[in-house]
Amino acid sequence: MADNSASEEIRPFRIDIPQAQLDDLHTRLDLTRWPDELPGVGWEYGASLPYLRELTDHWRGAYDWRKHEAALNEIPQFVTEIDGAKVHFLHVRSPEPDAVPLILTHGWPGSIVEFLGLIGPLSDPRAHGGDPADAFHLVIPAIPGFGFSGPTKDRGWNVGRTARAWAELMRRLGYERYGAQGGDLGALISPALGRVAPESVIGVHVNAASVGFIPLGPVDEDVQAELTDRERRSLASIGRFTSDGFGYNVLQSTRPQTLSYGLTDSPVGQLAWIMEKFKEWTHSSAELPEDAVDRDTLLTNVMLYWLTGTAGSAARMYYENGHSGDWFPVTRSEVPTAVANFGEDVAIRRWTEETNTVVRWTEFDRGGHFAALEVPELLTGDIREFFGSLR
Repeated sequence: MADNSASEEIRPFRIDIPQAQLDDLHTRLDLTRWPDELPGVGWEYGASLPYLRELTDHWRGAYDWRKHEAALNEIPQFVTEIDGAKVHFLHVRSPEPDAVPLILTHGWPGSIVEFLGLIGPLSDPRAHGGDPADAFHLVIPAIPGFGFSGPTKDRGWNVGRTARAWAELMRRLGYERYGAQGGDLGALISPALGRVAPESVIGVHVNAASVGFIPLGPVDEDVQAELTDRERRSLASIGRFTSDGFGYNVLQSTRPQTLSYGLTDSPVGQLAWIMEKFKEWTHSSAELPEDAVDRDTLLTNVMLYWLTGTAGSAARMYYENGHSGDWFPVTRSEVPTAVANFGEDVAIRRWTEETNTVVRWTEFDRGGHFAALEVPELLTGDIREFFGSLR
């Protein structure tokens, strides 16, 4: 019988970016070839030129990667190989012996950086003014193809395959029963994990939920008449998004390789591609992305794409989802599910309940698509309350 122990090995990991890579980044920033822009258009045509130039100056002159690299390295990190892909993950054991294991999954254009502000409050609530009974052991993986997990080396890394990898990761870590939480792509992968491993997943908590939580296609007028004002606003937001905000999805779902050349060669190209989404998807009360999320945190997230050269392999997740049949939820999940709908989120309960067992639904006026970064205290509280009800 073959020895599979080596393939299941979990190894400690430490981020150590060669100085030559940082020097190369600075050179490329200095040599940026800037496009023109029509006067007075702001963000209407895409990422604003004056904003990008000013943010690039900050990135080049004031942002300190080594500071953020050191902060990341204070968190226990590991790598393992699952189904032929490297998986990089943070693993923070709570000091509380009865803590519930919880796997947190980021989205695009996010990364593990999304969850840094949640680690302390969730893993050690006693030290953060909370109830020690609400503690979690945290597993925070980078999706295959993203950050230090990437790039992927074969076809097929879609939502379903990632969910199966997460089930294997938790098995290797010795967690027999655990919760799953995620936003954006994480709000696809976490419910899929509940379907892959229903005997292990005690509950699924999502924010920034879309496919599986919203209608796909036109909604009859008689159905619209039954919706609440908030739900009708969500329906209108979905319509605006599909007509005017879907270009990134079309490109990443159809031609990720073509896109990857520009984003991998130009740091400002990568910056613009990501920052436009933070501008669009943070709460509408924020005029600029850093009004909602700390500027250096935004840049650290961008750095995880740039330093690992994973713009293309991260985009491939969209291609794989669009060209496979096992990522869209068609079967009903009996796993208890909670939806946290923040200020700009668009999940609608009647469509969510078609394939999910909803036991908690929370509406917030604040926060946008990146709740873990924008309103970490609200997200932390909702996660605690939901899983507290399942303990």
